[in-house]
Amino acid sequence: MGFESFVYINGWNIFVTMCNTLITFLIIKKFLFGPVRKMLAAREEEVQAMYANAEQAQTEAENLRTEYTTRLSKAKEEAAEIVGSATRRATVRSEEILKESSQQAAAMMKKAENTIEQERKKAMNELKDEVASLSVMIASKVVERDVKQADHDRFIEEFIDKVG
Repeated sequence: MGFESFVYINGWNIFVTMCNTLITFLIIKKFLFGPVRKMLAAREEEVQAMYANAEQAQTEAENLRTEYTTRLSKAKEEAAEIVGSATRRATVRSEEILKESSQQAAAMMKKAENTIEQERKKAMNELKDEVASLSVMIASKVVERDVKQADHDRFIEEFIDKVG
């Protein structure tokens, strides 16, 4: 009797066991599956939000990097333009200075040439006067008479033509 009573299958036992299983399933479904599903759904939403935030942050970082690169290239272009402009201005200014110096040097040379020419003419006139005086004195001694002014001028002119 020991083993048979343990294995005895009866329709009523099967029905009660099935009802107990169904009731247990409904209770577990109501109290366990619902909250677990809600918790899993909330966790999934949280993970999705984290992924969305990460993608947005990555997009923003890419945009910032692109903007930084663009600004950096613009800054380099502006720097090159400023250097080029300064170089051009320096070149133009140096050419102006050289031109002004050249003009000043030419003016000084012209002034010096004019001064030299004036001094030469002055020296020639003084020399003519000296030669004329000497000529008159020599002529006076040679002729031993007074020479008139017209004769004096004629002698000077003749002497200058012969000498000069």
